Amino acid sequence: MSGTDNMGTAGDERLRRWRMVLGGGEADGTGCALAGRDAAMDAALGALYGGGGEAGSRRTSGARSAGLGGSAPNVARWLGDIRTYFPSSVVQVMQRDAIERLGLAALLLEPEMLEAVEPDVHLVGTLLSLNKAMPETTKETARAVVRKVVEQLEKKLAARTRATLTGALDRSARISRPRHHDIDWNRTIRANLKNYLPEYRTVVPERLIGYGRAAQSVKKEVILCIDQSGSMAASVVYASVFGAVLASMRSIATRLVVFDTAIVDLTDQLDDPVDVLFGTQLGGGTDINRALAYCQSKITRPADTVVVLISDLYEGGIRNEMLKRVAAMKAAGVEFVTLLALSDEGAPAYDREHAAALAALGAPAFACTPDLFPEVMAAALENRPLPIP
Repeated sequence: MSGTDNMGTAGDERLRRWRMVLGGGEADGTGCALAGRDAAMDAALGALYGGGGEAGSRRTSGARSAGLGGSAPNVARWLGDIRTYFPSSVVQVMQRDAIERLGLAALLLEPEMLEAVEPDVHLVGTLLSLNKAMPETTKETARAVVRKVVEQLEKKLAARTRATLTGALDRSARISRPRHHDIDWNRTIRANLKNYLPEYRTVVPERLIGYGRAAQSVKKEVILCIDQSGSMAASVVYASVFGAVLASMRSIATRLVVFDTAIVDLTDQLDDPVDVLFGTQLGGGTDINRALAYCQSKITRPADTVVVLISDLYEGGIRNEMLKRVAAMKAAGVEFVTLLALSDEGAPAYDREHAAALAALGAPAFACTPDLFPEVMAAALENRPLPIP
């Protein structure tokens, strides 16, 4: 093939890609026509991101127009198309956009629709918000969709979480005559700074501090306090999975509490995160103070307790009382962690005034990805600085 032919092929490919991005019509300037698989992909994109027509509307020459409308058969066909033409990660984004842009949430109440969708965390959040309106004929299908997502998350997150936290628990039992490989050098250096020799630029460690090995009877207590307002859907899903993982560790006593203006203790369902999720009720108001009061009443060993509040901090209760409770728990020795979100969705919206007030109490609030959560919990269990992103 000649160099001219190669340049022509590359140019045609660039035009094809621009045509797919711009969506066709006289204004796109590409003059490129699509056929076969490209045309089918363009139609699937046009149905969601097109010009606002209804299902079955007549398409102008080369231009995209919306083609989903409110028809379940059309939507089911479209869901099948996008799974054929796009990778799973793109399918999940398109499904989420379809639910938000075209108001398709109600169609998820039909079993046939649920069987056609690609399960992901955002879909689980939508299903949980529809839980109370869901007909009995759909609930089993919905549980199967949720279980599939939960099992995928457990497979991805459980082993690393258990390994990280087991190490943290082992290190939390300190010994004063450690073997060399058990020496905690950071604590040893801090404890021996008075023995610093400037002429040698070194510290003489008179007292060694080491990591111990936690006995089976040694336990930490973890309370997950989760805001179940609608904006926290993804966080509720991840927190329920992590709660089940923590509950499976004999050295950690785990309690899981969800709240809006009411409080539900789901600790007895932690062996099955799907039951936990269907025990939540996304939406409603927020009373953080009331939820923290309940959690505070369950603390029996403050110095060995970690409270994790997962909330965007938009408080509908008594702000000053909420802050007093956090201060009281910290003064008693509780390790308090505030997560504005537990998800991969990026920077969340949150109440900055409340976040600043918590930071002033020594309980900084930050968003956390699922991958970082084990490290955050390990630091909290060891009472060391949190790895704030």
